[in-house]
Amino acid sequence: MMASSSPFAFANVRRFIAFRAFFNARFYYPVFTILFLDYGLTIEQFSLLNTVWAFTIVLAEVPSGALADLIGRKCLLVTTSLLMMMEMAVLAFVPLGNGSLIFSAFLLNRILSGLAEALASGADEAMAYDTLVAYGDPEDWPRVLDIQMRVQNLAYIVTMTLGAMVYAPATVNSVLHSMGLQLTLEQQVTMRFPVLLTLGLGFLALLTTLGMKDPLPPTRHEPEQGAWQRIVHVSQLTVAAGGWIMQTPMALAIILFGMGFDHVLRMLITMTSQYYRLIGLPEASFGLIGSGIALVGLAVPRLARAMVEHFSPRSNFFWLGGLALFSLWGITLFIPGWGVVPVVLVFVAMMLTSFFTSHYLNMITASHQRATVLSFKGLAFNAAYGTVGMLYAGLIAGLRRSVRATEPLWEGVQVENEAFRRSMHWFPWYLLAVMICIYLFCRLVRRRFPARDGETGWKMNTIPKEEENHERTV
Repeated sequence: MMASSSPFAFANVRRFIAFRAFFNARFYYPVFTILFLDYGLTIEQFSLLNTVWAFTIVLAEVPSGALADLIGRKCLLVTTSLLMMMEMAVLAFVPLGNGSLIFSAFLLNRILSGLAEALASGADEAMAYDTLVAYGDPEDWPRVLDIQMRVQNLAYIVTMTLGAMVYAPATVNSVLHSMGLQLTLEQQVTMRFPVLLTLGLGFLALLTTLGMKDPLPPTRHEPEQGAWQRIVHVSQLTVAAGGWIMQTPMALAIILFGMGFDHVLRMLITMTSQYYRLIGLPEASFGLIGSGIALVGLAVPRLARAMVEHFSPRSNFFWLGGLALFSLWGITLFIPGWGVVPVVLVFVAMMLTSFFTSHYLNMITASHQRATVLSFKGLAFNAAYGTVGMLYAGLIAGLRRSVRATEPLWEGVQVENEAFRRSMHWFPWYLLAVMICIYLFCRLVRRRFPARDGETGWKMNTIPKEEENHERTV
């Protein structure tokens, strides 16, 4: 089959872009923390539930990728969409007033959400990329990522702005009264609106994935194989992909460097609301800031695409490291008002990390294990994120004791704020130490394993030609 001149001529590619937008741009993100609290949970319960979410992803990440390579990507993506609808339905319809029931509902929500994240990770990328390998041109992948990230950021602008608006009862009631409706809704009603809207996105994600088609047949297995044989087969795929990563220096370097940047930047992103308060920004501006950052993000994919086309992976990761360190040190200054600028740079660095990791890893990974390898990437990212979360909790506890010892007359809020300020000074040095350790480790690995086909130092080609030609004929 002749390659199309445009990667967007393929339905799988278009549906991949739509799925990413429907699945990731959720209406409750701007009110994520206070949503839990307004349902009646405590901060401690909130932390516990998100720990469950992270561990669910870590446990399910790699097996889900192997399943995608075995039974096909579409099956997993349809399941992902169903899980998204289930996790939202649990919160949308759980009755209030019973603390144990609410906690159980949120626990189920976090488990379902973690499973959905794990199933989606790798399978959607592999679906779109394999479509280009089979019928188009894999070198068009940067163009696909460019458009995908732009569309997703446009979706973020809409969902973050609208989600914050429908959550606030004052805003909702003002709109209702302007329409001549004499209704007054309470917080316990309006707080479900972002959840219900996200449930609608889950339905759109389901429709999107139902229309996908696996471009390549899943790994063949005998029809008479039972459940145990298939489990063994999945395990073999997982071990094989893990072994390939460990023996392929370029793949290992991409995953480790991406993990190093991702877990630090993501940790900071989850704490932006507290940072905004300390630089004097009103809470009402948080949603607008998020939309503004999403607007800036529309230009980042084009920048990332130009960088991968004109610079080597080594140069791009060094540029990314410089940007990340600059933004982290900027945050430590806590500049009133203007302190939002380094936060924007953190988001830019996060998007560049996602783009570079996806682009370079897909280029050197064969189709039959692509979803599994991408799931290993997700596993590494989430394991590192969970680890730094635990380290940060210990750091905050230590800094809190230190502040109380030096400032015994301060109140609780002052102590918490000062501990938070001091904790930010650790992040640049932590990131620098992590990057140095990863760099030294990758040098040791490269000495042990020589460069393979498809990778030469930090300069890479696509997958080996003989394999690419084989896949195009499937």
